[in-house]
Amino acid sequence: MTEGTTRPTRQPSMADVARTAGVSAQTVSRALRDSPNVSPETRRRVLAAVEQLGYRFNNAARELSSGRSHTIGLVLLQSGGYYSRSAVTAGVEAAAGETGYAVSIATIARLDTGLMERSLSKLADQGVDGIVIAVPLISVTQKMEDITRDIPTVTLDGSRTASARVLGIDQREAGRIATQHLLDLGHRQVWHVSGPDEWIEARRRRQGWQECLAAAGIEAPPPLEGDWSPDSGYQQGQILAMIPDVTAVFAASDEMAFGVIRALRERGRSVPGDVSIVSVDDIALAAYCSPPLTTVRQDFYRSGVAAVALLLKGDEAGDDHSVTPPSLSVRDSTAPPRSS
Repeated sequence: MTEGTTRPTRQPSMADVARTAGVSAQTVSRALRDSPNVSPETRRRVLAAVEQLGYRFNNAARELSSGRSHTIGLVLLQSGGYYSRSAVTAGVEAAAGETGYAVSIATIARLDTGLMERSLSKLADQGVDGIVIAVPLISVTQKMEDITRDIPTVTLDGSRTASARVLGIDQREAGRIATQHLLDLGHRQVWHVSGPDEWIEARRRRQGWQECLAAAGIEAPPPLEGDWSPDSGYQQGQILAMIPDVTAVFAASDEMAFGVIRALRERGRSVPGDVSIVSVDDIALAAYCSPPLTTVRQDFYRSGVAAVALLLKGDEAGDDHSVTPPSLSVRDSTAPPRSS
């Protein structure tokens, strides 16, 4: 640049507007295209920052943004139930495809708010039109709140934010139904192999088990915690097999129940002759294990389909929506205790 030449002034960017307004760039984009998910106060601040900085929203960018990305984001956890995760994904992709939407999947390796924030930010940066969260975090950060406020979000029995709509079955009722079935058969105590404590589903199923026993005047024994895997069920089943008084077990998932059944059999305890087993999920393999498993049904595929429908329908944020009431599929893994 020669002496006396004036350096060209940089045009303000969307990031500059976001900093001035105290919001995210995604919020600026939505405010400038009159998205209904931006509050009047936030839109006012964005427009004031635009005027202050002299920002000009690129017409091409506006056209692309107004045309929507036609993509739905899906957040999944790598660990946990393989069958449930696959079924939810299939349901979301099928429903999205029927309405002309693609699906962008973000997975997190473990239950961690930092990983969750990065996954949501990744989807927000892609400009997804909606997000389905199938991750059961109990704690929610401000950044997660901000993203799900700006982008329509549905959670499947998982992370709760102020703006997200919640979809799923009543997990506490699922735990109660499973436990009551065993009590109705005549069992005087029901042991519980629970899911990980940081999962909302695990806590609510355990709560239903405890409340059902309390209503029957029975003090609940200490729950044995697993991690949803068959191996964790097997490990806890080894402990249960060494307790002679155990006649009934409620496992928080089918996959853990498979492990419990194997452990009991290896130690000479028959199912359901010596010990009855009931669980939750009713995955496809439940009807084909030996013996066929009594379990509370959850339709994961239908949950994925319903989540997409709810996103596109645009019901009022914050409402809870039930897919189907929990129902018990009674098979051969439960029976009255021998003493009856």
